[in-house]
This record gives sequence, C-alpha cells and structure tokens, in this order.
Amino acid sequence: MRPVFLPFEARPMPAISPAEVARRYQKLFRSSDEPEVRIDALNRLSNIQSLSGEDIGFTPEEETTIYREAIVSYESILARGSFSGRLDELLYQMAKAHALTGQPEQSIMRLKQLAGLYPESPLAPEARFRVAESAFSDGNYRDAEAQYQSVLEIVDGDSPLSSKARFMLGWSQFKQGVGAWDRAAGNFITVLDGFLPNQESLQTVDRSSIDTIDDTLRVLAMMAARTDGAERLYAWLNASDKRHWTYIVFDRLADYYAVLGQYEASVAANHAFVRYFPNHPHNPAFMAQVADVWQMAGKPAKVRAAKADYVAQFAAPELYHSLSGAEQSRWVEFSRQLGDFNYHVGSQALAAGDHARAQEAFSTAASFYEALAGRTDASGEVLRLAGDARLQSGQYRAALIDFQQSAYKFGGHPEAADAGWAAIVLLREGLDGRRQAPGFVTNIDALAHEAERFGVNFVGDPRLTGLLADLAVRWFNKGNLERAIGNAQNVVARDAATGSERYAAWQVMAKARQQRGEFELAEQAWNSVLGALAGGEVTAAEPGAASAAKNQLATVIYRQGEKAAETRNTDAAVRHFERIETVLPHSEIAIKGRYDAANTLLLALQYPAAIDALTRFRRDFPRHALAEDISDKLVYAHVSAGDPSSAAEELLSAATTEVNPWPARLKAAALYHEGGETGPRNQLYRAYLGTNPVANSADQHILHQTMRQRLMESGDSSPDLQQALVDKELASQWHSEETLGWAARSALMLGARAAATFTAIRLTHPLAQSLDRKQSALEAARKRFIEAEKLGDELVRSESLFRRAELYRALAQDLMASAVPADLNEMEALQYQMLLEEEAFPFEEKAIQLHADNHQRITALGYDAWIGKSLDALAQMNPGRYDRTVRWMTWTVETNDGA
Repeated sequence: MRPVFLPFEARPMPAISPAEVARRYQKLFRSSDEPEVRIDALNRLSNIQSLSGEDIGFTPEEETTIYREAIVSYESILARGSFSGRLDELLYQMAKAHALTGQPEQSIMRLKQLAGLYPESPLAPEARFRVAESAFSDGNYRDAEAQYQSVLEIVDGDSPLSSKARFMLGWSQFKQGVGAWDRAAGNFITVLDGFLPNQESLQTVDRSSIDTIDDTLRVLAMMAARTDGAERLYAWLNASDKRHWTYIVFDRLADYYAVLGQYEASVAANHAFVRYFPNHPHNPAFMAQVADVWQMAGKPAKVRAAKADYVAQFAAPELYHSLSGAEQSRWVEFSRQLGDFNYHVGSQALAAGDHARAQEAFSTAASFYEALAGRTDASGEVLRLAGDARLQSGQYRAALIDFQQSAYKFGGHPEAADAGWAAIVLLREGLDGRRQAPGFVTNIDALAHEAERFGVNFVGDPRLTGLLADLAVRWFNKGNLERAIGNAQNVVARDAATGSERYAAWQVMAKARQQRGEFELAEQAWNSVLGALAGGEVTAAEPGAASAAKNQLATVIYRQGEKAAETRNTDAAVRHFERIETVLPHSEIAIKGRYDAANTLLLALQYPAAIDALTRFRRDFPRHALAEDISDKLVYAHVSAGDPSSAAEELLSAATTEVNPWPARLKAAALYHEGGETGPRNQLYRAYLGTNPVANSADQHILHQTMRQRLMESGDSSPDLQQALVDKELASQWHSEETLGWAARSALMLGARAAATFTAIRLTHPLAQSLDRKQSALEAARKRFIEAEKLGDELVRSESLFRRAELYRALAQDLMASAVPADLNEMEALQYQMLLEEEAFPFEEKAIQLHADNHQRITALGYDAWIGKSLDALAQMNPGRYDRTVRWMTWTVETNDGA
C-alpha cells in the first residue's frame, strides 16, 4: 500500500499534544520499511515542530543518524522515478539531509535542482537563499550577491526571508570591496528601514532582530569609517533626517572611530551629525559624546572645550528647555565643572601674579556660573561665586548684579547674607574710588537703597549697624543732613550697636544738628559723644577725640548764646556765653563767650552789668587780644550810663599804655567837658596845647581853637592864650564862624589891652622920646584891631574902626594937652603950643576920617552901637557937621500896587 500524504495546512492543532503526535511519527519512521512512508513521517515531524514551536522530535545526535538513513530512502524513490508526493519537498528534505550529514555539495546540488525545476515552489526562495549562503561561505561573493538578489525577486517584501536576504546581499556586496560599498550601503539602509520603520519601533525591537540590526549598523559605520567617514554616510542616507535611526548609525560611526583610537575622527563624526541635522533632538547627546571621546583620549583641555561647546550650544532659554531632564542635568553639571575649573585657574594665576590671565579666567568662570542661575537648586551659591569671580576680574557692574541676585532673587541659601553684604561693600568701595571700571558708576543713593534692602532681608545681621553708621557719615558729608540724622538715630536705637558705632552715630547727629542750627539738640548729641568716650566703649577713637568733642560742645553752647542774643533774650544769651567756661575752662571760645556776654549786656543797655562784666574780663584776661578794646567799651558804657567823668578816667587810664596818649586824653577832656568838670578838662587842654600841636585838618584846627576858647571862657585870660588863638587863626587855611569870631574877639581884647597901654603912656619931656613910645603903643594896638577886622564880622569892624579912631583922637588930645617946657618964654611957649597943634592936627584928622568911615557904613550895613559911638565922637570933633538931632529909621520898600 502506498503511503497517504496529507497536505500541510495551517489549521488548529487537534486535541492531542504535539509531543505525542511526534512520538508516533518517530515510531512510524523506525518501524516502516517503505521509503515513502519514512520520508513522509520525517516531513510530518518537521511540520509539527515548525507549527508548534516546540523542541520535539529527534535529538541532534538522533537526527544525524536518522537523516543518513533517510538519504537511502530519498535516493531509492528518485531511482524508481515515481513519487506520489511533491518532489520539491523531497529535494528540499534531501538537501537538508545532506547538509546534516556533512555533505554540503550534495545539499547545494539538490537545492539548485529544487530552484531550477520548481521555481514556483514555496520552498524555492529558501532553496535559493541556501544556495546564496553556500556561495557566501565559499567566498564567491558575486555569485552570492546574484543568488540573494534572486531571492528578493521572488519573495514578499514583508517576509522574514526577505530581510535576511537583503541583509546578506549587503554583506555579499561589502565583501566585494570598496567599489561595491555604495550598493551594500543601500541594502543595509533598506534592512534598517524594514526593522525600524518608525519612532516607536526603536522601543519595540524584537529580540531576535537585535543582532541583525546591530550588525547592520556596525557594517555601515565600518564602511563609512574606511572611506569618507561622516560625509559618505550622510550621502548614503540621501541627506535625509526623516529616518528615526539615523542618529544611531552616526553614533556607531563615532564609537567605531573611538574604539580604534581615532579620537579626532570620532569627534568629527559627532560634530558632523550636529552640523548635518542642526535641529535633531539627539544633538545634545552627540555634543556630550565629544567630551567623552576626548576624555577617552586623555585630553582634558579638549574635554573642557567640548563641554564649553555643549553649554554654549544650549545656553539660550528656549534651547535649554528643549533638553530632556537628563540632558539639562548634564548641562548644569558641565557648567558647574567649567565654572569651578576656571575659578581655580584664576586663583592660581592671581597667586602667581599673572593678573591678565587671572582676570580672563575669572571672567570665564563667572559666565558659566551666571548661566546656571535659575537652572540649579544652588543658583544662589553659584551666583555668589559668579559675583566673586566678576569682582576679581574687575567687572564690577556685573559682580554687583550677581551679588544682588544671589542675595535676593535666589536668596534663602546660607551665603545669601554674605552675597548681599558683598554688594554693599562693592558699592561702598566704588563710591570711595577704590573700585573703578567702565560702566560701573555708583552713588550714595544706590548704596542707601542697597542697605535698606539688606536691612529688610537680613534684619539680625550684626553688620547692619556699622553700615547704617557709615551711611550716616556719608549722608552728612554729602550735605543731606536729614538722611544723615535718620541713619544715625537708627544706629543708636539698636541694642546690638557697638560703642564705636554709637560713637560714630552720635558724632553725625551732633554735627548735623549743629549745621542745621539745632544747637540744643546738638549739645545733647555732643554730650552723648563725650559719654561714649568716657565709658571706654569706643575701640578706635582718634587721638584728641574728647578734646575735639568738648570744643564742639562749647561751640554749640556759644551758638545758643548767639541765637538768644539775636532774639534779644539777653539773660539766656549771657547764661549760655558764661557757661562755656564750665565745659572748656580757659579755652579761647570760653574767653570769647565771656567777652560776648559783656557785649550782649552792653547792647541790651544794661550798662552797670556790662561795666562789671567788662571790668572782670579785663581783670581776668589782661593780655588777651579781645581786651584791647575793653577800654573803649567801658568808655561807651560809662557815657551811655550818664557818667562821662568815669569814662574820661577810663580813657586817661588807657592812655598811660599808649605810645601816643593824646587821642585818648583829648577824648577824656571832651568827656570832662561833657560832665562839666572844667578843672581836669582845662588841665588836659593846657597840657596838650603846651605840646604846640600843628593842625593838619580843619577839624584839628577847630579843636585846638575850641580848647583855647574854652580855657578863656573858664577864666584863663592869658594874653598868650589870646595871642595864640589869633595867630593860629590868621595862619590857618581852615576856618569856621566860631573860630573866626573867637579869634576876632581875642584880637579886640588884645587891641584893647594894647590901647590901655597906649593910653597909660604920658607925653613928657623930652617929648620926642615919649611920643615915640606912645606911637609905638598906638601901632601895636592898631595892628590888633586890624587883625580883628580881618577875622571878624561887620560888627567887629565897627568896633575896630571906632577903637582905631579913638587911638588917633587920644594921641591928638594927649599932644595938645602935653606940658610946655618950663624954660620957654611966653612967645616960645605960644609957638610951642602952635607946633603941638600942628603936630596933633593930622592925628585928629585921621580920627575923624576913621569915625567918618565907620559912619559911612550905615548905608550898607545899618546902624550898630559902635557906629553910634563914632557919631558921638564926630559930634564932639566936628560939631558943625555932626552935632544935630537925628532919628534913625529903617526904610522898607513896599510893593507899589500901581496907585
């Protein structure tokens, strides 16, 4: 009986275990002598094993033995030329049997028969694949390429055999050398496209495909590395970035170079990918891999450069946020490493004295630290480091911003207060000129604002009080007294303030109050300054601080005295002025206070008190410069108090020390005159006039003449005094009505005295001698009267003319009345008498003429008593003309009303 062959169909397995079915077919193979039955049993075992996926059937050792036996059956069937089953399957099984029994040539021959005789057989693709594999194994790569290509032509593209054939086709082309690599690359790329068709496939690769994919990637990388590297790979990929696995093959290329030790080529491959695909999401990994490659190469400088490139590449906010969490962490790590490294380099360079290199390194470190801000939990700490690096690189403006952000924007870290304080120190040093750089301009307002922010955020910081004290000093120096006082008050109100800080604050308050004219508050502040110094709390007081504070305290007390004096509060002013002595005894300002107290009393018209204060001041400080005018003030006080005599005595006392005492003595004389004490006054006048003073001005001339006149008025009728009065007036170029009148009257008095002398001379014999004496006396009297006329007014002239006329009249009368010599006879006596008349006549005529001249003045000047006396004399001397009764009337011209 011929064996029945059941066609294999993909249908559900019967309700029996595959192992049991396999056991029965194994038994059938061993028990049957029919070749067809045995071959069919083997086919069924193979199909059951494929369908169930279980490891059933014969063991490998049994299978080799079984297939040796099966070969005999196969050959028997072929030899008979008849087979009820499919010959393609028979040939396939024979090929398998030859392969398993170590007969590869016979196996390939049967496969070729199968493919050639039955090209449409389902087994033909596998047969061809096996033939291609045999050619590949034999090194016949061109034949293998053709066989693999033929497989691809007859199999479905989704078939597993298709991907295997494509994979081996690529390897066949690869084995043919560089000339075939472009064809091989295309097939390998197709293989990868098949295994990795989309993004999700990268995460769901079948385990059985991993080795194939890995080998494909490896061979692509190897081919690219042996030709033009990344450029050739990019060309094979047709410059497309749409394949989801592109980055993997570039990564394999970079790894391949690295494994070979070709580090620069590996770096170039990584860079090439980033360059070819600038927006690829895996660019960060490639950039980071550059650093890893240089790390493998032992090139630390290039490692840092690669990390710096990575940081720079993704520093922009939008690029950084596009990174994955791991990549962001890597970016942060690289930035911190680079910042720390450059900071270390800067520190070393600074220690070595290489300032230029240090500045460059610190600046670079700061840039990395600043980029970390907001991207790390330690933003505050790294910004403080950035600020310190900027500071040491001389970039003060950037340092200030870093410190501020570290303290306030990213505050809360342990170093936040130090960062805030660093900003304050930087501003303060910039304000002092110790930190200067382009773009870094600061002022006290910025420092004050920073201090206020520091105080709000770090209330308990012990440095705050010192800062406020420093600000108080700065505001004071700036002229902003209000803010200076505010800061100083803040300092002294703090319990944590040290003695030195309180001392500085009190000083500012004292000075500011003093400048604002708030002297009472300033006094309190200066007392606090002295209290701080006395308490020993000030650790670094400047030498002489206490003395300076006392001086200022005395000053503000003095200013209070001035202020009170300005408001006419005399008692308060004097009290303030005098209490300076209790603060700073024997000091210049205390002496001045005593002096001003006396002046204040003087200005307040409290003369007795002022005199007492001035007297005490001169007694206590006789050699002080301010004592020089005490005498004048005492004089003024005595005069103002109505005691000119005491003022005069003060002047005389002061004059004893003067080189030229006479100005003071003359003032004293004037005061004696004012007080009605003519005795001491006249004594001073006589002493002064006894020095024969020369007048150099009208005032001096008048003063001298006044002295002489007052002496005469007080009873001193000395001819010398009168003579001096007249002579000085005649010789002077300066005159006044009074001095002229005084001099004229003195001249008249001197003339009258001379006239009396003239009258007292009697004409005796010898007449010529006595007449000469009388005429000389007449001339002396006449000159005095002439001088009076020069000096006096019209009334004086009237008197002078009268007295001059009377001199001549008296001389004529005396001549006429003179005795006739006794030794003359009557005739001679008569003749002598006639001679006397002739001698007397001219004098009488002269007298008449002078009286007449006086009389003629009536028409111009009117009538006065002396003119009247001249008329009486004329009536006696010329009665025919002048002895008549007349009445003198004053003629008044009245306005004619036209009548």
